[in-house]
Amino acid sequence: MATEKKVPMRMCIACRQMKPKKELLRIVKTEDGVIIDESGKKNGRGAYICDSSDCALKLKKQKILNKVFSCEVDATVYDAIGEKLSGKKQ
Repeated sequence: MATEKKVPMRMCIACRQMKPKKELLRIVKTEDGVIIDESGKKNGRGAYICDSSDCALKLKKQKILNKVFSCEVDATVYDAIGEKLSGKKQ
């Protein structure tokens, strides 16, 4: 009786849909500021966003990261996330 490994699910902060963790981009608030977490293992408060362009636009337009992390997030972070997500789709 082989048991299937449980797939970790996370919620996209823009569209609020539950998706497998591997499909999402992790953004972390560290002591140095808000950064994109390539490895998915950095210390700090994490938030996830799916790779749809709609979610990237909503994230920037509504400044969702400011609300999630309760701090002022620089516009360059939003731009970097937008570039990362548009670069992911190939």
